[in-house]
Amino acid sequence: MSAEPDARAYTHGRAGKPFDLGAIDPRAKPFGNGSKNGDKERVAALAADLDTLQDLFYADRRFKLLVVLQGMDTSGKDGTIRGVFGQMSALGVRTIGWKAPTHRERDHDYLWRIHAQVPAAGEVVIFNRSHYEDVLVPVVEGWIDRDETRRRYAQINDFERLLDETGTVILKFMLHISKDEQRERLQARVDDPTKHWKFSAGDLEVRKRWDDYQKAYAAMISATGSEHAPWVVVPADSKTHRNLMIATLVKRRLQALGLRYPPPDPTLQGFKVS
Repeated sequence: MSAEPDARAYTHGRAGKPFDLGAIDPRAKPFGNGSKNGDKERVAALAADLDTLQDLFYADRRFKLLVVLQGMDTSGKDGTIRGVFGQMSALGVRTIGWKAPTHRERDHDYLWRIHAQVPAAGEVVIFNRSHYEDVLVPVVEGWIDRDETRRRYAQINDFERLLDETGTVILKFMLHISKDEQRERLQARVDDPTKHWKFSAGDLEVRKRWDDYQKAYAAMISATGSEHAPWVVVPADSKTHRNLMIATLVKRRLQALGLRYPPPDPTLQGFKVS
């Protein structure tokens, strides 16, 4: 029997240790088996397994699960949610799509709106983008300086430590695509009228700063990957592989929790419904 795929080369869990994002090939398929159809079947099976585990997770209620999906435009955050988490029951699962803060949200600290949406006991919450936007866009655009950036890294680490110490399991995935793959996906949105709603001219402006964003992502991962909330960089040029890798790692983490159903209700022993 072949060994299970190893994600250590793609994982950063030591805050302050430099992480070389450029060393990760977005085209790699470390969790694939060489067959696209076979990998799709594995994703479908894993999604069904996650549905079963989520039911147990909700019944157990000792933990909370926060899944962070971060990545450049077209990296596949929506596709991951559909492909990996799409079979889970709506009971106990929420997805938050983060956009630019409202005026009211700007009147508070940048983590205020984030803390209000973290999972409750037994709940799975998936962040489509996240609080990490506040150490990406402002850094690239020059809205905050290096000192403020370092303060935010430290604040995020403290925030995630608080969540961990109060029962939240944190899984952070950076969906890593190549510039060429992004060009093809943006062009597909232009060419398909049914996808025009996904296209924004602002995406092209961000694309012009590709190298700056790659540096910002590398710095962010280096500063905020911790033992309790490590970053996993997912090669995402292949949509199937992206889903396969994330589904596999989420399943492993849930299985490692030792989930269990609550003890049977003794008053129901021998009870017959009339």
